[in-house]
This record gives sequence, structure tokens and C-alpha cells, in this order.
Amino acid sequence: MKLKFIAAALLLSGCSPETDRESPDTSRAMAQQIYLVRHAEKQGGNDPSLTPDGERRAETLADLLSGVGLTHIHSTNYKRTLATAAPIAARTGIEVVLYDPRDLDAFAEKLASTRGIHLVVGHSNTTPQLATALGGMAGDEIDEASEYDRLYVLSFNASGVSSEIQRFGAKYKVEEEALISE
Repeated sequence: MKLKFIAAALLLSGCSPETDRESPDTSRAMAQQIYLVRHAEKQGGNDPSLTPDGERRAETLADLLSGVGLTHIHSTNYKRTLATAAPIAARTGIEVVLYDPRDLDAFAEKLASTRGIHLVVGHSNTTPQLATALGGMAGDEIDEASEYDRLYVLSFNASGVSSEIQRFGAKYKVEEEALISE
């Protein structure tokens, strides 16, 4: 039921005749696309900061997304997620808006009804769930101990949601180890 609501909201928000007449630059900014990522590599402890590898990954994410026309950046209220979002927020001048990871259905509805190009920085246990709540694919379970390179790309149009999972930055460590041992 919630997915039908989200799909209907997306279709209704993009069906005005004015949308079809916008210039290419304006229509790109009005596209509905959502990038979901888990925070970068973290230190240990309660509410940890990023490691040096995590700081490099956050910069790599900023490099990757600085040209996509982001209009919104969302993060949970933790040091590791805010630090992951910080480089792209600094480059784009977009304020990071906090969201509650304990209410992903409500957040998914808010995202679906807010036109633009969004980056959402979350956690290994919330990012796949949010992808699913938005009508995308969750993929395999995230390896909490070492997987920080997964980037979900959800694109919305009149025919629905297209969803893909990409990798960015330094390779996922388990994959590297598997390649070395073969």
C-alpha cells in the first residue's frame, strides 16, 4: 500500500504541462532521483567519527556527486553520517537536513513528495530498508564490518522506479580478500 502511495505521489508531482516545457537546465534540477549511501568507514566506540579511510571515501563521494545537481542532502544525527555528508554539503552549499532513521516509512513518503535530487546518508541496517520503502531493490545484506562502498541510485519517472546499486571509492574489503585468495 505504501509503495502505491509513493508511486502515485511521484506521478502526480511530475505530470503538469509546465514540466514538459521547461528548459533542459531547469528540467534536470526538477528530476526525481535519490542516492542512498551508508556512512563511510568509522572508528570504534559510541557515536564514532570517521577513520582516515572514511574521510577519503566521503571526499570520493563528493567528487562523484558534485556534478549531478543535488538539491537536498539528508543525514541521521550521528558524527559518522554527518561527516560523510560534510564534503558534498560544503561543495554544493546545501544544508544537511536531519531525518529519523527509526521512521523510514514516513521519511520515504517525505522524500517521494519532495521533487529534486537527493542524497541520503544512513546506516547498514537502514539504507537497504529505505531503498525498499522507496520502491527500489535492497540488494544483499550489507556486511556491517567492512562494506562502505555501496551507492543506491533510484530514479523516478512516469513508468515507476528504476533502481541500481553501484560501488564507489576503495573496493569493498571482502571482495578484495576473495580476489587475493583465488
